[in-house]
Amino acid sequence: MKYIFAAALAASLLTSAATAKPIPKKCLTGGFAIGCQAYTFKEFTAFEAIEKTAQTGGKVIEFFPSQKFSADQPKVKCDHHLSPENIKALKAQLKKFNITAVNYGVVTPKGEADWRKVFEFAKTMGLYAITTESVDDLDIIEKLVKEFDIRVGIHEHAKRADDPDYKVWDPHYVLSVVKDRDPRIGACADTGHWQTSELDPLEGIKLLKGHIISVHMKDKTEFGHKGHDVPYGTGGGKVAEILDELKAQGFKGNISVEFEYNWLNSVPDVKQCIDFVRDHAKK
Repeated sequence: MKYIFAAALAASLLTSAATAKPIPKKCLTGGFAIGCQAYTFKEFTAFEAIEKTAQTGGKVIEFFPSQKFSADQPKVKCDHHLSPENIKALKAQLKKFNITAVNYGVVTPKGEADWRKVFEFAKTMGLYAITTESVDDLDIIEKLVKEFDIRVGIHEHAKRADDPDYKVWDPHYVLSVVKDRDPRIGACADTGHWQTSELDPLEGIKLLKGHIISVHMKDKTEFGHKGHDVPYGTGGGKVAEILDELKAQGFKGNISVEFEYNWLNSVPDVKQCIDFVRDHAKK
């Protein structure tokens, strides 16, 4: 009997060790934690990106590491090297607009010491996950995931015809490098870059079932490099079907609207995306 108890205890500890802090329910819209990837507002500061995210109706934000911090400190980047004073100011801005920071990326740290700074920043900010394409660092990442109990999603940009060594554009490759890792390591599924690579985004979501940490969701006018972002439901990105599939999979991560078009006046477009997710849940 004591051996059965010991085995059960070990299984329990393993399960708890692979369960990072969830995104609060207050962040949900239409059943999903949806908001903006700050890159949508890359022409503005991080402080402005927070305010604009609130204007879209989103409740969460994913920061990216090269954005200007604020109008008062334009030479400071909103990244994992922020001073304690600036982190405090960033949190105050989030609180002012009732936005929750949930993710940070895409990051490419150099070595374990730099990776540790990323995780320390994520812990201080209370983030759900980190996004990267640094698959060669997965041994370091896995070690820190276990230490800090924070998830990591492998992101993919579009296929590069002139760079055969760039493989993370392919969800099959991403699956191959995460499937045997700690379950807190998975994919940041970028449906727009899949469309650019002429891949079916719905099939990508299905393929990565159980391994999706977060989603960069886009809808585009057409597949390939000629297409551009449009509000959800007006392009060929199968957004409604993807939302249904994510719900069926029990997806609990964040969805970032990453709108890479109409850069200076995209708030109305992004608001349409948020509204689409809210309205789809009512159907």
